[in-house]
Amino acid sequence: MFGDLNRAEIIGNITNDIQVRYTGSGTAVASFGIATNRSYRVEDEWKDETTFHNVVVWGNQAEQLAQRAKKGTRVYVSGRLQTRSWDDADGKKNYKTEIVSDDLILLDRYERGKLEGGAGAGGSFNGGSDAPAAKSSPKGGSGKGKKNDMVIDPDDLPF
Repeated sequence: MFGDLNRAEIIGNITNDIQVRYTGSGTAVASFGIATNRSYRVEDEWKDETTFHNVVVWGNQAEQLAQRAKKGTRVYVSGRLQTRSWDDADGKKNYKTEIVSDDLILLDRYERGKLEGGAGAGGSFNGGSDAPAAKSSPKGGSGKGKKNDMVIDPDDLPF
């Protein structure tokens, strides 16, 4: 009938600086955390709840991300859920659930001052690089002094 589905998509802020490690065969791997927030209402008061997610990025994506992002950078991550288990030195079984990313987009770079100058801010890490700066300007306008049209401002997102 229907096949299985294992998919996760989140938008949040990176919670720690990204460190890249390498496997024995030389493949880059980066592990880091992302915090997402949920607001909900209890009677007449709004409350916030933060959830922390573990994310793993492999290969060229890991190296590019480490160069372009750090703690506080806002990102979109799409991937699959995976739970690993291991025994520690005391013989205790440990578990860790992670999102193994197959697509990661920077929504906000930590070099925020460059955004106004026209530097590209967003970028997809599914093997590509930052999107080129937009050359076109609105009708009748020179486009000078405006933000890059390719930049996604998190405040413009409808959620």
